[in-house]
Amino acid sequence: MGLIYHIASGADWERARREGVYTTSTRGRSLAEEGFIHASRAHQVAAVADAFYASDRDLLVLVIDEDRVEPEIRYEDVPGGEEPFPHIYGPLDVTAVLRTVPFAPGPDGRFRFGEA
Repeated sequence: MGLIYHIASGADWERARREGVYTTSTRGRSLAEEGFIHASRAHQVAAVADAFYASDRDLLVLVIDEDRVEPEIRYEDVPGGEEPFPHIYGPLDVTAVLRTVPFAPGPDGRFRFGEA
């Protein structure tokens, strides 16, 4: 079982739990608009949060079991990135999410994520 991670707003996750599928690509963008759901490996989560979610509150990290994800997952390079990121090419069934982790910046305003 490989794990990947997705930063979500609490509201987006609650909507997904009601509907059974998660369709937010990233902050302010839907799966339909972007074409895939952005995800990260554990060591990439904090840098993504610092770059794109610094002003957001009520965040969660979705802990996703890759084996439970039905749509294709592609590891792809991103502009300015040093290594590929996982992208989920379709709606994410909520049953693929093993747990959620509350996610907030530390006192210095930077995010840390210690999931192994």
